[in-house]
Amino acid sequence: MISSPIALYIHWPFCLHKCPYCDFNSHVREGVIDQKPWAAAYCREFDSYAERLGTRRITSIFFGGGTPSLMEGETVASILRHVAARWEFAPDIEITLEANPTSAEARKFKEFRAAGVNRVSIGIQSLRQADLAFLGRQHNVAEALDALAAARKIFPRVSFDLIYARPQQTLPEWETELREALAHTDGHLSLYQLTIEKGTPFYSDHQRKKWAIPRDDLAAAMYECTGEVLEDAGMQAYEISNYAKPGQESRHNLNYWRYGEYLGLGPGAHGRIIAPGGRLLLQEGRTATMAIHHPERWLAAVEEHGTGLQQSEEISGEALLAEMFMMGTRLSEGIPRSRFRELLGADPEVLLDARKLDLFQKEGLLTLDDRVLVLTARGRMLHQSVVAGLL
Repeated sequence: MISSPIALYIHWPFCLHKCPYCDFNSHVREGVIDQKPWAAAYCREFDSYAERLGTRRITSIFFGGGTPSLMEGETVASILRHVAARWEFAPDIEITLEANPTSAEARKFKEFRAAGVNRVSIGIQSLRQADLAFLGRQHNVAEALDALAAARKIFPRVSFDLIYARPQQTLPEWETELREALAHTDGHLSLYQLTIEKGTPFYSDHQRKKWAIPRDDLAAAMYECTGEVLEDAGMQAYEISNYAKPGQESRHNLNYWRYGEYLGLGPGAHGRIIAPGGRLLLQEGRTATMAIHHPERWLAAVEEHGTGLQQSEEISGEALLAEMFMMGTRLSEGIPRSRFRELLGADPEVLLDARKLDLFQKEGLLTLDDRVLVLTARGRMLHQSVVAGLL
């Protein structure tokens, strides 16, 4: 018997170059990486989880990183074949691979498509050459547009990323760049405000005042402009940083934001899974998993023990509420009242700060009725503050 659906995340931890703004678990290695032991390790770790979770139906698979487009086509194909032999693929399964738009990687698009990938997400980040250099990207604008054009011919669904609120960027400049981007999209864009993360070179530069990001009011104006321009183009803000035409939303990411179940494989990968009977390392109920971060240590652990699992703990009570609420309020659809009852056994008025709940409704930051709790567009712009206040 097949139990509830699940999503699968596969983390490829390697990059050719570490971008100065990036705090993801990504690593640069000299020389060519032998991918055969890595492909075998992903399959072996998958088997260790599959033994505990039973037979499942996979609704989406996401190859993230790092730079998954550095994987060989056969590496991707062998992993997908292995998973498909053990678990059932949903008829409309979404299989996404993140890609960089360099010429060498774009040439592999046909291999990825033949392996089963039906959606790519391309990290373009800017359509301005000077800003690509500032962001530490290894491609130029022409390569980005060429890769995007090639992807649109090969894959049924294509998305790409841009970063805004860059140093010295003005509102008219961002609007112009945004309208240029619309000429190259098939229906999905991920648009992220530049954030300064601790531990990155950008953090050190920003602390030393080598440059400054736009003021909060300008960044807010850019966010509002983004929503207006894309809505006029028929693309809705279905999540704080993601815009899509109807039916083009990322189903894999929607599963995260709706607090669905997902299995994470690879160095540093996280998962949220429900194991029947609490077998082996997994508790009964919703369990958070985290793998060993260091790539070679993860690989050695999988080869020796069958899994690179570093931590596994049950999520319940306030921690579950915080995760579910933080993720769900990012969505324009909000969180159904029934979801609070299903996961936590009570209505949002009981679980959240009732005084702040009333105040934020009066201030136009959220709405709550007998069906759903939704942050307004302004509330999503102040997402972190609203969530912190309510929790």
